[in-house]
Amino acid sequence: MHRIYRSHILICTGSGCPGAPIIVEALKEELIKRELENEVRIVQIGCPGFCSQGPLMIIYPEGILYCEVSPDDVPEIVEETIIKGRTVERLLYEDPIAAQLVTHYSEIPFYKKQKRVILKNCGLIDPENIDEYIAEGGYEALGKALFEMSPENVIEEIKKSGLRGRGGAGFPTGLKWEFTKNARGEKKYIICNGDEGDPGAFMDRSILEADPHSVIEGMVIAGYAIGVNEGFIYCRAEYALAIRHLKIAISQAMDYGLIGENILGSDFSFRITIKEGAGAFVCGEETALMASIEGRRGEPRTRPPYPAVKGLWGMPTNINNVKTYANVPRIILNGWEWFSSIGTETSKGTMVFALTGQINNIGLIEVPMGITLGEIIYDIGGGIPRGKKFKAVQTGGPLGGCLSTESLNTPIDYESLKETGAVMGSGGMIVVDEDTCMVEFAEYFLKFSTDESCGKCVPCRVGGKKMLEILNNITEGKGKLEDLDEIENLAKFMEQASLCALGQLTPGPVMSTLKLFRDEYVAHIVDKRCPAGQCISLITFYIDEEKCKGCGLCLKNCPVNAISGEKKKPHKIDIELCTKCGTCRDVCKFDAVYTK
Repeated sequence: MHRIYRSHILICTGSGCPGAPIIVEALKEELIKRELENEVRIVQIGCPGFCSQGPLMIIYPEGILYCEVSPDDVPEIVEETIIKGRTVERLLYEDPIAAQLVTHYSEIPFYKKQKRVILKNCGLIDPENIDEYIAEGGYEALGKALFEMSPENVIEEIKKSGLRGRGGAGFPTGLKWEFTKNARGEKKYIICNGDEGDPGAFMDRSILEADPHSVIEGMVIAGYAIGVNEGFIYCRAEYALAIRHLKIAISQAMDYGLIGENILGSDFSFRITIKEGAGAFVCGEETALMASIEGRRGEPRTRPPYPAVKGLWGMPTNINNVKTYANVPRIILNGWEWFSSIGTETSKGTMVFALTGQINNIGLIEVPMGITLGEIIYDIGGGIPRGKKFKAVQTGGPLGGCLSTESLNTPIDYESLKETGAVMGSGGMIVVDEDTCMVEFAEYFLKFSTDESCGKCVPCRVGGKKMLEILNNITEGKGKLEDLDEIENLAKFMEQASLCALGQLTPGPVMSTLKLFRDEYVAHIVDKRCPAGQCISLITFYIDEEKCKGCGLCLKNCPVNAISGEKKKPHKIDIELCTKCGTCRDVCKFDAVYTK
């Protein structure tokens, strides 16, 4: 018999809130102290998405959201909210536009333009309790598929829904399933690709942490539709919490007869194995991923044949992303018409993004396809911190491309992004402001991709390093105008001759920034100047005498004692001693330190 509680306190304990477990322990102690441990239930949830305000606490039945909670806040929360029924106003979110406190999370602007389909349960249920997933309609889609639909009906439903792969390529999911089903092979496999390695990306990790059963249910349905009895979830070992929750979820599903032999009393059997990856970015490429599962070095191979024909251990294999499988139960349960009504004509449904970088509302968001970039940046993201101007956003991770201010009205869908030279990718979105050097920005992603090259093919291994060398020279003031032509030639060579998408797309960030911010490249080369004041070799630090208040912060923090000046009088930087570390600019409260 289930206990009935008067209150449920939900606390985000996802990987993005490392301090949350301490809050949980403090809360347990306080409830015991107040003799409330049998009346109030603590639920450790996955990421609700609003990461910039974490650690988050949601108290039901009122639905009160508390932000930036610390262990020291716990006694007051229990006293005021749990016992007296009053809100602790200082912990509520304050809407900076309306200048008012918001009590319920659904009223926060960050959530208002979102449409949570895949993230429906994230931040709502206990990921370690299968009963809570079932209470939210979990595994109903599996029952419907097994007993009301044929495998062909399931594939047709997914095809008609318009669901496209959420791993980056955007290939029609139903068509991929059909190819694998029709391929000849004495055994077939399905794989869930959870090898999320993009800088700033945490979409798949958060879903696996917060709602693992949605992915498992989607895989079982896919197995039934394709005619597969065995599946693998490939997840990098560094995602310890995601793997732990997956293991618990698989065990619980087996206990309930939802995985294993004769699922729900049917003739269909299916089992899932977790494969922990070592963190190689190239293993996100499907053929390298399969090689890793087989116990070989994670290197891509030429295609065709595609995995649907010859995949894992030479057998037909279907590979989809975490978010793709998580969509499947929703589609089967609600019908293809429901899913197809969301999004645009060619890009159906929603997309989950990890919104990071220089933006006020960092977090995990889910939006309908077709929403504009400006709506994401300003309505959901809350704009740029410290009153700075938006400059660009990198979409599609380190292999993607940039969108600038000219693209703020661009709809976010597969075709529109492709037209701008950017890509959807798996859902990374890194925002930068006016103080970002776009040459250095491109260099950062190029270095990441080059370091992650498996080295198997020459275009990727050598081309990436050569391009990185050119960018290094440009940021150090050693570049030549001819370098820009060489970058373009190298990019074409890598795009056409590299073995896999890693090499083919590595030039993406460089080419998009060169297209949109060519003047910055030229300034670095011709004027030996970094317009954003970021490239150390091309800048000199100065103190504005009119703005400087003589507070002494820069003087105290300078690691080489290059700053002098009396208290309450303008300070000065000795250019000869200055190592251009930028500490003075970082600590100055009056914006008195500038570069030129």
